[in-house]
Amino acid sequence: MKSLLPLLLVSICTLAHAEGETPDHTLTANISVNSDYRFRGISQTWSLPAVQGGFDYANANGVYLGAWDSNVSGNVYNNGAGLEQDLYGGYKFDIAKGVGLDFGALAYLYPGARLNSAPGVASGNKYNNVDVYAALNAGAFSAKLSVAVTDYFGLNDKTAAYAYFSSLTAHSGSKGTSYLDLNYSFDLGNGLTLGAHAGRLTVQHYSALSYTDAKVSLGGSAAGLNWTVAAVATDAKKAYYQVADASGQRAKRTGKRTLVLSLGKSF
Repeated sequence: MKSLLPLLLVSICTLAHAEGETPDHTLTANISVNSDYRFRGISQTWSLPAVQGGFDYANANGVYLGAWDSNVSGNVYNNGAGLEQDLYGGYKFDIAKGVGLDFGALAYLYPGARLNSAPGVASGNKYNNVDVYAALNAGAFSAKLSVAVTDYFGLNDKTAAYAYFSSLTAHSGSKGTSYLDLNYSFDLGNGLTLGAHAGRLTVQHYSALSYTDAKVSLGGSAAGLNWTVAAVATDAKKAYYQVADASGQRAKRTGKRTLVLSLGKSF
C-alpha cells in the first residue's frame, strides 16, 4: 500500500496542474483521409484521394513547431516518392483581447522529386519551396500572407516544365511569389461550422500563372471523428494548370471546381 502513495500524489498533482494552469508544453497529432488534396485550390493528387497526418508542438510562451505529411501524385511531382513533407515553426502572441499575430516559416519538401528538363527526363531542379508568413487572427476571422523565399516550387527560366508555355516571359526566378489567405468561420450551433475562404496567388515574374481561389466548407464531428465537406473553385488558367499522366495522356485540369470530402481525427 505504501508503494502506491507516490503514484497517487503524482496523479493528484498532475490533475491539479491540468485544471488550474495552462501546460507549458503541448503535443498533438492529427490524421485524415481526403477525396482530393487541394493546396491553394490546386489538386496535388491528380484529383485522387490523399491520406494526411502530422504532429504539432506548442509552448506556452507562443513558440510552436510542426511536421505534416501527405501523399501527392507522381504526375504532379515527377520522379519522386509521391510524398510531401512539410516542416514549420513560428511564434504566436496576443496584441489585444481576442486578437493575435503569428509569424513563421514553412518548408515544403518532396523527397526525390525533380522537374523534367525534357519529357520523361529528370533535371536537377527540385520542387522544394520555403515560405515565410505573417498572420492575423481575430475571433472568427483570420488573414495570412505567405511569401516564397525560394523559387516558387522550382519555377524559374531553366525549368522546362514551365518554359513550354511560350506566352510566359522568362526571368531568373520566382522568389517573392505571394499568397494571401482570408478565412471566416460561422458557428451554426449543434457542433456545425460553416467556413468561407478566399485566396490570391501572385506569381512573381510569371503573372499568367496567378489566380484566385475560393472555398465554402461545412464541418462537424460524429463518432469521435471530424468531417468536412468543401466546395473548391479557382480561376486558374486551364492551359497552365492541367497535368497529364506519365505517357502524356489523360490530362486533368487541376484547378477545376470540385467537392472535397474529409474525415479525420485529432489526438
